[in-house]
Amino acid sequence: MKLSRSVIALVCVAVIGAATPTPATAQPAQQVLFVGNNWDGTVDVLRPSGGFERIRRINVIPDRDARMVEIYLNPVRLAYFLAIRQLIGEGHDQFVDDMYTSPDGRLLVVSRPSFGDVVAITLATGRVAWRFRVSGFRADHMALSPDGRHVAVSASTGNVVHVLDVATGRQVGTFASGDSPHENIYSRDGRRIFHASIGSVYTGLDRPWLDSTKGQRYFQIVDAGTLQILKRIDMRTKLDAAGHTDLSSAVRPMTLTPDERLAYMQLSFHHGFIEYDLVADRVLRVAHLPILTNAPREDYLLDSAHHGIAMNPDGTKLCVAGTMSNYATIVSPTTFAHGQLIRGDKPYWATPSTDGRYCFVSWSGIDAISAISYDTGAEVARVSVGDHPQRMRMGILAA
Repeated sequence: MKLSRSVIALVCVAVIGAATPTPATAQPAQQVLFVGNNWDGTVDVLRPSGGFERIRRINVIPDRDARMVEIYLNPVRLAYFLAIRQLIGEGHDQFVDDMYTSPDGRLLVVSRPSFGDVVAITLATGRVAWRFRVSGFRADHMALSPDGRHVAVSASTGNVVHVLDVATGRQVGTFASGDSPHENIYSRDGRRIFHASIGSVYTGLDRPWLDSTKGQRYFQIVDAGTLQILKRIDMRTKLDAAGHTDLSSAVRPMTLTPDERLAYMQLSFHHGFIEYDLVADRVLRVAHLPILTNAPREDYLLDSAHHGIAMNPDGTKLCVAGTMSNYATIVSPTTFAHGQLIRGDKPYWATPSTDGRYCFVSWSGIDAISAISYDTGAEVARVSVGDHPQRMRMGILAA
């Protein structure tokens, strides 16, 4: 039986169509919450709303065996590795401090304290795309530039901050810090970096009259383009001028108002924060929040009375982690009145959701994070994560 050309053509189209798989519907990139589990060496990826369920767990030390061989073959690095474990890690190795995603959601850039490095993990494969060894022996807090091109990482024993290219890991430049560089924040326009060093937080010399033994501690404003230090402020002089001679000059986590005129800064040993005018360079007010601990200063975790503060995008609410008092709460930046005390064990970071609805707080003592409503001050959800969560960042997860 002969088939017409038109029938043959239809049959061919049908066969080819059946053999060609239908492409899957493209999934858009999504905003998610990345939670760094410091003692695990993992990062949990959570949905930032709804059920706040975990989407994925990422191993950020896939090269652990190779790094450990390097450390054991170098006596100096081994000594620092063990010291970080005992003096800072509470007997545990510190494998993830901070993390950010590249703008396309392809890379997760992670600072790894015990390995003294920064790596980029390819999220599609879980492999290390690049690695950068920081000056000294420990990597700490980071900041991502608004355009996502650069990441600034504190080298806490090297007393410098490295600025790296996110795509390649190449160093763009450095700027000097005081002892134990710590917090970094980019301005909204990406032109400045706000930076603070915290000094020797691991010593037992914690009485107020021994404050000078903690080393050089500065609050700095740095030109993000040239990496020149525009201002270097010894907060001791500013606190003394405002009559607060009893407060430590070590600036811990901080957050800025939307217009970047005011900064709310946590200080070592202080249960609360200070309000600092970035234009006039002076301390305006001091907030005192509830003290729910009888622990002596020597038992404070790395001198942190409070460690974690985040302002909502509208600038109308502050979220504060009361580390030694085991609570988190929402605070009015106008009156300094606080709301409900959400209880948990060892809260150690606070970060706002992108839409400004929630403040996420990590409970490093119970391996969980909470979503707290900026509007009501109530806890909306509590989700279990990995071992010892600390830093949390909003980021992009690619399709």
